[in-house]
Amino acid sequence: MLFAIVCEDKPAALELRLATRPTHLEYLDSQVEMLVQAGPVLDAEGKPCGSVLIVDAADQAAAEAFAAADPYAKAGLFAKVSIRPFRQVYAGGQRVG
Repeated sequence: MLFAIVCEDKPAALELRLATRPTHLEYLDSQVEMLVQAGPVLDAEGKPCGSVLIVDAADQAAAEAFAAADPYAKAGLFAKVSIRPFRQVYAGGQRVG
């Protein structure tokens, strides 16, 4: 089942994000089989201020565990995290659902 994980960084947390990024990417590399789409959300200046991940997880608990194990979450980067079931309608420029 797909889940959308939407994370909002705490204010003035860019340095923490940048310092934690290598470990975060290593974590995502180790979980690549779950990833459908992932990347940062950018502010008006083009700087990262959050994250959006679409993951394929067994259930809500598995999606929550995935999000909680992310080094960004462990470092306290996020002010808010939302995890909700996601229904994919388009992928790769084509309607799939």
